[in-house]
Amino acid sequence: MRNIVNISLPDELNKEVDRMVKSGNYASKSEFFRHILRLWKEDQLLKELNESRSQIAGKKGRVLKSLKDLR
Repeated sequence: MRNIVNISLPDELNKEVDRMVKSGNYASKSEFFRHILRLWKEDQLLKELNESRSQIAGKKGRVLKSLKDLR
């Protein structure tokens, strides 16, 4: 299921998105914003992963032996 989300952009950002779509990099503005959101989500997951690695390296984290250890 898809939801419709409306956003407002300053003229310059809107023109930049239009340029990206017109250049053929994206089929639509929606595709552009979905791509941006996916990149943001990847960045968030990478930050979490790096934080976990730091905790493990600092002996502050737990190494799980199975998924049951998550509970």
